[in-house]
Amino acid sequence: MLQFAQFGAGRIGTIHAGNITASGAAALRYVVDVDRKAATALARRHGAKVTDTATALADPEVDAVLIASSTDTHADLVIAAARAGKAIFCEKPIDLSLARVDACLAAVRKARVPIMVGFNRRFDPSFAALQGRIAAGDIGVVEQVIISSRDPGLPPLGYLKVSGGQFRDMTIHDFDMARWLLGEEPVEVYATGSVLVDPAVGRIGDIDSAMVVMRTRSGRLCHINNSRRASYGYDQRIEVHGSKGRLMAGNRVPTTVELADGAAVSTDKPLHFFLERYAEAYRFELAAFIEAVRMRKRMPVGPADGRQALVLAEAALRSLRTRRPVRVSTIGGGRGR
Repeated sequence: MLQFAQFGAGRIGTIHAGNITASGAAALRYVVDVDRKAATALARRHGAKVTDTATALADPEVDAVLIASSTDTHADLVIAAARAGKAIFCEKPIDLSLARVDACLAAVRKARVPIMVGFNRRFDPSFAALQGRIAAGDIGVVEQVIISSRDPGLPPLGYLKVSGGQFRDMTIHDFDMARWLLGEEPVEVYATGSVLVDPAVGRIGDIDSAMVVMRTRSGRLCHINNSRRASYGYDQRIEVHGSKGRLMAGNRVPTTVELADGAAVSTDKPLHFFLERYAEAYRFELAAFIEAVRMRKRMPVGPADGRQALVLAEAALRSLRTRRPVRVSTIGGGRGR
């Protein structure tokens, strides 16, 4: 059984702790959180102990750490876990600063420990099947990727103030999906955004609605559209157009029951929140990490993936500010030259 120390006992940490326990291949040994009450409740639920960072990392029985704490703690925990020789699963992003991410990755390389970044959408069954069929050549050469990603409502303003902004916090998932589906690195990014949901978002220097267009060296295109408000639920759809056809992955709904009457044909709305929509993805993601650690396989989502998604977020932010397309190669040594 792989022994985990988990950092973070909030809503994501609660999901991960449950998946560790349910995996059958791992156990939760420690929970660490600044909120002692939350840590205690989560630890009791899964037969773990509450402790501090130093104790958890010093325990030779701990094989892996799962970092699901606040973003501003990720980098320090990654570096400390690497120096302690632990396998690392870190929720996105590793940090909001590319320089800090590079320092983390240098520590990981020096320690020669495996690390996986939590881009869970790659493990959604529908999205994974779509990518698999692209790889199998079902639609020929990819030409266009269209990603629609809309939240059911705004997070608290307190969260938005420390989130790093919409591109680093929300769109970063879509940047990762775009890279995965395009099959080539974007070399140019053009982004525009507005404050359409709540004027308070603008007052803290953020946006709540965005569109991004990216181009690869061979000319493949990706369009991402984001909104912090979708009155009908959590909207997550992907369309990929290729030389031989099209693939689509739609929203998940509670049931497939359809009502047809004299007024309309109606179905259930999409699942309301990301914890419901991606419940399977979180399970499969953790299972992939555990297997990679146990079998000493390459991580399916590595640190370079985490870094490059942040590079694209930075390019989008620069484009938003300058109202011009941005070459990815001008951002922190980003690829795409």
